Amino acid sequence: MNEKKEMKAIGFFEGLPIEHEASFLDEWKKIPIPDPKDLLVKVKAISVNPIDTKLRQVVKKQEQLQVLGFDAVGEIIAIGKEVKKFTIGDRVYYAGTTKRAGSNQEFQLVNEGIAALAPRNLSDEKVAALPLTSLTAYELLFEKFGLMPKENANKGKTILVINGAGGVGSILNQLAHWAGMTVYATSSPANFDWLKKMGVDYPLDYHQDLKQSLEKLGVKNVDYVAVLFNILPYYEIIAELISPFGHVGTIVGLEEELDISRLKNKSVSFDWEYMFAKTDFEYQIKTQGEALALISQLIEHDKIESTLGKAYTTGINAANLKKATIAIEAGHMRGKVVVSGPFNGDVKNDNSGN
Repeated sequence: MNEKKEMKAIGFFEGLPIEHEASFLDEWKKIPIPDPKDLLVKVKAISVNPIDTKLRQVVKKQEQLQVLGFDAVGEIIAIGKEVKKFTIGDRVYYAGTTKRAGSNQEFQLVNEGIAALAPRNLSDEKVAALPLTSLTAYELLFEKFGLMPKENANKGKTILVINGAGGVGSILNQLAHWAGMTVYATSSPANFDWLKKMGVDYPLDYHQDLKQSLEKLGVKNVDYVAVLFNILPYYEIIAELISPFGHVGTIVGLEEELDISRLKNKSVSFDWEYMFAKTDFEYQIKTQGEALALISQLIEHDKIESTLGKAYTTGINAANLKKATIAIEAGHMRGKVVVSGPFNGDVKNDNSGN
């Protein structure tokens, strides 16, 4: 860091199309000071998620630099006076919050409750792919669906995962398989090998009639459906496929009304999952750190693996963040897109002497 106690950050002043020169900028920011329960983390790798693109696109022109980014792994360089879980030098990972500046900066503040020690057997890139999607999958399966978060504890139960090759699907499949479920998941046939690697028992071509595909496998109903895509095109068939007293859950917002009364006579539960709800409303936030600690254990014991799909490893800067964001906005990515390395972007008006 330079004499002014500043750090490099990648942000923007207005939500612009990704192709625009100012959609991401390399800038300077002051290094923040930890509150009592905060960790100050030197960021080593970050991941780009769809929420990054959605939040960027709605920002109106303003004077303050907006710094997004949620997934991160890094080293703790300072701690607040009330921190109990960690010490300086620990390598941690976390998914951040919408209420504070994000991980697209050299040093980031994060409440100790939402962080966990990073898996020791993974590279920074593979770790950075995990937090947000792991928490989304964990909360949907084990908190909303009420499944048991123990190995093989849910044998005999079936789950259908819509959009199984994406970031959330890739980890949700593995957790469901670890927990003993039979996993059916949709993707393009080009991603069937990836699905199998990620714990899917029966890959399904999303181009084909879903009901017919399942019937060919001798399946008429499933106990749980996780919709990791717009649910509207699938809702009618899901209402047929879901078992009585089953659960349907989704992570994607709706642009049209959804008639959930269609699920009433089967006494089916409809579950929303939004990973940031806990930190947005200060609701049991330490459970996220606890969930990530379990994910670390499962990784270290080779029960699940990282969902890294693509990594830009030459530095965390505006140019690489644009490349990663373009990949996300294009869609049809399998796994996660990560950016790693030093914060090495060219900063305009840099008179720091660095």
